[in-house]
Amino acid sequence: MRFPDDVPVLTADSITLRAHTPADADAVYEMCQDPVMQRWTTIPVPYSHADAVSFLTELIPNGWRDENGSRHWAIDVDGRFAGTISLHDIAGGVGEIGFAIAPWARGAGAMTRAVKLVVRHVFDDLNWDRVIWRAHVGNWGSRRVAWKAGFRGLVVVPGAAQARGVRYDEWVATVGRDDELEPQGNWWTVPEFDGGTFHMRAPRPDDAKRVQEACSDERTQYWLAGLPSPYELHHAEGFIESRNEARASGEGVSWVIADPGTDELIGNVSIFGMNDRLNTRPGEIGYWMHPSGRGKNVMTKAVRLVIEHAFTPVEEGGLGRRRLTLLAAVENTASAHVAEANGFNKVGIGRAGAPGRDGRWDDDYIFDLLPTDPRP
Repeated sequence: MRFPDDVPVLTADSITLRAHTPADADAVYEMCQDPVMQRWTTIPVPYSHADAVSFLTELIPNGWRDENGSRHWAIDVDGRFAGTISLHDIAGGVGEIGFAIAPWARGAGAMTRAVKLVVRHVFDDLNWDRVIWRAHVGNWGSRRVAWKAGFRGLVVVPGAAQARGVRYDEWVATVGRDDELEPQGNWWTVPEFDGGTFHMRAPRPDDAKRVQEACSDERTQYWLAGLPSPYELHHAEGFIESRNEARASGEGVSWVIADPGTDELIGNVSIFGMNDRLNTRPGEIGYWMHPSGRGKNVMTKAVRLVIEHAFTPVEEGGLGRRRLTLLAAVENTASAHVAEANGFNKVGIGRAGAPGRDGRWDDDYIFDLLPTDPRP
């Protein structure tokens, strides 16, 4: 192919995909100074202006000229260079897609529109059968773009990625010619709630120390026997990171209950077990408190807010549940009180349903709640 003459121009809304030019060098250089860009891609670090020039005048033109070479487009948003999208490892009607976008253009859906443009182009015009997306595990921005563009069948491949001599676990997903370029399943958001004497928000990495304190507490350890013991800081950090996975997979949502004055964590409420495309599964509610938050009726009120959100239809921003469940060990009267105070019905006992420490098994109260049930 002749570069840049044979590079197809693709457009949609305010997005234009075009051939790169040497005039993009300053914008490419600036974009590649971004720490997020450097963390999740294989670009040289430090990244020089000469690297940008070489990318634009050597790597990109040579890729288009090679029959099976990489194909790169510049992304323009409202006439301004905003990033690059590319196709790699092209053979047999299948190839990989890669993309990067400047910080100023993130969060407005530009990258998703660009990905859909390229995927539609390769299916409709180049007769491809499938497109593969890859990203280092933890690159939530890239994963969300892929999800919104219809990529599916996500798997984790340990150690599959390499950047600057370091191996990383990798997410891999694909989309086929006959697949809808639309999200599959739910990627939940975490709305904030004002409880008056507390507020509720998404977990953050700086909550780890308070999570560790709460989950090291003797009472928490007794009732949540699945927690590691001792519960160390890396366990707390892993818990917080796992909340991102739960939301992205549609499995669940977790809220930090925080002190309104200090914003310090005083508890956690989660709703989980929701991973289905049709929103037909119930959700299960679970919770725990930091010792500093106990005895103030906070958990009862926090669970009440979560219930209302869970029963709100998905199209109105809620979780669209038709039923909620809750389990509480028979002897855990504080946990059972939270359920009963919120109108949950005690529908049975699961005998030896809850594993305890030292080999014991506790009976569980089984509670449920429907949207039509009366609630305090």
